[in-house]
Amino acid sequence: LGAGGALGMSLLWAGKTTRDGRKLDPPLPMSPDCGKPQQLNRIVGGQDSVDAQWPWVVSIQKNGTHHCAGSLLTNRWVVTAAHCFKGYVWFSRASRWIVQLGELTLRQSFWSLRAHRNRYRVKDIIVNPQARGKFHDIALLRLASSVTYSKYIQPICVLSSTFMFLHRSDCWVTGWGVIHENMVPLPPPYRLREVQVTILNNSRCRELFELPFLRSSISFDMLCAGAENGSRDTCHGDSGGPLVCELEGLWYQIGIVSWGVGCGQPNRPGVYTNVSLHFDWIRMLVSRNDMPRPDPSPVLLFLTLPWAPRLLGPA
Repeated sequence: LGAGGALGMSLLWAGKTTRDGRKLDPPLPMSPDCGKPQQLNRIVGGQDSVDAQWPWVVSIQKNGTHHCAGSLLTNRWVVTAAHCFKGYVWFSRASRWIVQLGELTLRQSFWSLRAHRNRYRVKDIIVNPQARGKFHDIALLRLASSVTYSKYIQPICVLSSTFMFLHRSDCWVTGWGVIHENMVPLPPPYRLREVQVTILNNSRCRELFELPFLRSSISFDMLCAGAENGSRDTCHGDSGGPLVCELEGLWYQIGIVSWGVGCGQPNRPGVYTNVSLHFDWIRMLVSRNDMPRPDPSPVLLFLTLPWAPRLLGPA
């Protein structure tokens, strides 16, 4: 990313604060390119997506099979759910995992050759060190090579706070999961689905889940979204996918599909990992691993140059 783009985004967000007065960090990546789909047409109760509408959505695959969804943060990083890798991280190499970008359909065909150019191997799987079951359900994937952005592949923005999205009824979630809790799969060619959901505050969500076997299930790093009548929800196979909302012309990821009770049940909204509460962890990993290697120290060069002829040998 160019320095001018990063500076422009930083200046744009310099004066923004949360309701309690905390400074609002710029979105990740700090680039004017994030959160801008080229197509702006507007799961359970959902509908098929169209090309370039959700260019940050990725399919995470193992052995050629869709396993979870995720979203592109930068040209080297994908964010998804930690539970997608339960039982896998210690027993399989990261390079066996593939991330597919820029494609709406999971089934490859002669007419879908673009997908073969938009598959990237995973270099590292980094699960949040606090992840335990449903809690802190977030992981980052570092890709083995840099993604090339296009009309169909763009990063999503993330923020350090999501208070401005509470009670919004026009946020969206996408996925390739089953379309009924009876495990009815997507029909071929397995096209990405989208559904519009309402963001619930955690107090209301805790009320809806106030059952003996679910008590205290909604933690501080979760948020709930869906429809209280159960008509709009995610389901099995949607895990790791992004919950996104639009604000002032940009799209922001506020949640990661995490868990739920059944699919599309009344008074049981979907539960998502609150991305903003992991903003610092994401920023630390992305910035630390994407920093360019510094130039050699002038002192080191000074000490090694006199020895260069001896090291290189006679001409």
